[in-house]
Amino acid sequence: MIKNIDEASGSTVTRLSPAKINLFLHITGKRADGYHNLQTVFRLLDWGDYLHFLVTDDAVIQMADNKTDANTLCHQLLVLAGAEAITTDIEDNLIFKAARALLAFAIESNKLPSQLVPVHVTLDKHLPMGAGLGGGSSNAATTMLVLNELWQLNFTCDELIKIGAKVGADVPIFIFGQDAIAMGIGEELTAINLHDQQYLILTPEAHVNTAKLFAHPKLQRDIAPLSTDTIKNQSNDYVQNLSTPYHNVFTPVVTSLAPAVEEALNYLQGLETQALGIARMTGSGSAVFLPLDASISSNKKLLAKWVEGAPCSGYLVGSL
Repeated sequence: MIKNIDEASGSTVTRLSPAKINLFLHITGKRADGYHNLQTVFRLLDWGDYLHFLVTDDAVIQMADNKTDANTLCHQLLVLAGAEAITTDIEDNLIFKAARALLAFAIESNKLPSQLVPVHVTLDKHLPMGAGLGGGSSNAATTMLVLNELWQLNFTCDELIKIGAKVGADVPIFIFGQDAIAMGIGEELTAINLHDQQYLILTPEAHVNTAKLFAHPKLQRDIAPLSTDTIKNQSNDYVQNLSTPYHNVFTPVVTSLAPAVEEALNYLQGLETQALGIARMTGSGSAVFLPLDASISSNKKLLAKWVEGAPCSGYLVGSL
């Protein structure tokens, strides 16, 4: 049975593919494999894309053996709609990559079922691309979670996280499905309980290439690592406020390269006194957000005014 489905009708499953924000983001060093070790706290939001999975009940593909090529099999089993503006080649889309990785793992572990049902996936896109909100990674994770059950693969959460980490560094948090402290490249996750929160998020139309950011000479890559216990115990220093040593190492680099991000962040900083929170950027940008104190989050008229006055698109969202 599919769990946590927002809407199910016959053979159609609809699932929210949520956004995330980083309450802080540190780089603690470079790894031998070329990746960077990170420390962050991920917060999942009640705002995101929607994915619709349609299964044709009478369509079944027989598997002759487990030597089937995962890429060929994925083309036979998966039809993707709604992603044309993101990728023109289906093989470049994270939804396809997630399904292919799932099938490849099933083949490698000799757990591919003898029969598989084709699935039509429709992406209803709401999150802006390249905003640091994890939209593509969330789409990939949601696809893996649903197909794992539709195809009766029965992989565990730990197995799915392992598969997802190969698809993208932010995929594991969406499989984990709750707020978490993340280390490594984002796949070492520890659950953290945070109070419910409302946010004002701005999404300026700017995008700086992530590879360019990681290679930037002014990017700080040697933040002293903190223990998970320290991060849990110091949540007051980064949830509503943002006190030393907590910060986002990408912020000064991105704001120097993208004036629209700096403008959006400056706008939110002008609201901090009233919101009783500290504005910041999520991920490697370009989205910025302002935590709203409970005393202000119910003032719909004022918040609507803040959104209307923003220099770019704005959204009022909550924690998931």
